Amino acid sequence: MIRRKAGPVIVKASPWRKMIRDYQLYLLALPAVAYLFIFHYIPMYGVTIALKNYNPLEGILGSPWAGFQHFERFFNLYQFWPLIKNTIGLSLYQLIVGFPVPILLALLLNQTRNKRFKSFVQTVTYAPHFISIVVLVGMVTLFLSPRSGFINHLIVAFGGEAILFMGEPAYFKTIYVLSGIWQNMGWSSIIYLAALASISPELYEAAKVDGASKWKQILHIDIPGIMPTAIILLILNVGQLLNVGFHKVYLMQNPLTEASQEIISTYIYKVGLIQAQYSFSTAVGLFNALINIVLLFGVNYFARRVSNSSLW
Repeated sequence: MIRRKAGPVIVKASPWRKMIRDYQLYLLALPAVAYLFIFHYIPMYGVTIALKNYNPLEGILGSPWAGFQHFERFFNLYQFWPLIKNTIGLSLYQLIVGFPVPILLALLLNQTRNKRFKSFVQTVTYAPHFISIVVLVGMVTLFLSPRSGFINHLIVAFGGEAILFMGEPAYFKTIYVLSGIWQNMGWSSIIYLAALASISPELYEAAKVDGASKWKQILHIDIPGIMPTAIILLILNVGQLLNVGFHKVYLMQNPLTEASQEIISTYIYKVGLIQAQYSFSTAVGLFNALINIVLLFGVNYFARRVSNSSLW
């Protein structure tokens, strides 16, 4: 009977031993962990004022409990459905129209062989991302002005009449979405370009040997290569469906179109900070956050069932 020698016994190190062994890494991570804990987790206790009649003089602990009174008030508000409709409508419009544009831009840039032209296009499309929202809204207002805007000058030159774009509710969503695409499409395409750069060149060489055209290379190599990245970003965008950019919407509002442009985030600002209804605005914000969490989990579950890509 042949006896085999037993191999070395591997003893797993305890978590404390690992921390002591790699203490330098934990020290490097400590400032980031402390920042998250102090500024993101400790303030979460403040959401309890959504269940209280908060009084700044009595503080969070001293304010009396109100239960779900503020939630019921929001659900029974005559503005509830218009707010939900405006917020979801603007978010879906932005997602459907704006999400594919960076992907298309990245695919086109990846097929460009002229490096100078590619660098020029990247610079031109990246630059608007660094323009502040205030300046962007000012530019949009100036360009669409019925008197001095070049858009209306073109319309009049072709025999049309000047249009008050910023005063017509029907144009608000389109102006918001298109200006956002112009500002962010170049910056958003960077991650897709990085995903395309990670694709093995051997796939393209094999495709050329098989006689695949540019279109077939994009269809069978590029798109499958960036699909996991696109799915992850889509999940994150859907998870933020009700978090439409507050600053831009608020700056674009005016008395002529305010009713049709009101969304949840601007309503929270006006009710919470301007009217000082802290408990009610916190309840509205908490409702908004819970809906986003449900959407995030739902889309992640659906993506995991349909494909192999998901957040968890």
